[in-house]
Amino acid sequence: MTRLQRKQEFYNQLILAKKALKSNRFRVSFYHLENAHILGQKHVYRHTLSHYWMLIYGIKTNSIKEIIGQFFRIIASILFTIIWVPVGNTGGSNISAIKPIPVRKELQKYFS
Repeated sequence: MTRLQRKQEFYNQLILAKKALKSNRFRVSFYHLENAHILGQKHVYRHTLSHYWMLIYGIKTNSIKEIIGQFFRIIASILFTIIWVPVGNTGGSNISAIKPIPVRKELQKYFS
């Protein structure tokens, strides 16, 4: 797959996440936000955008842990994306921000 296809799938996952968030399907929304994070984390804008929407998710679900975690991850995504990212990391505050994770099977084709 090409970088363009990865970028297109990032935005597709973001659309799916926002639709699910709007209809209060929070688990589904967060799954798609995680996918978007995995796909976008090597690009400063997309990486930061995925964390921004995770912050919105945290606000909508009243999760103080997610709100605080995403606030710091937004700053880190702006400062550190061009230096290093933990590949496959899903981006939520339920996972260490520096822990690499195997890329989900359904997304592996975007990393070949």
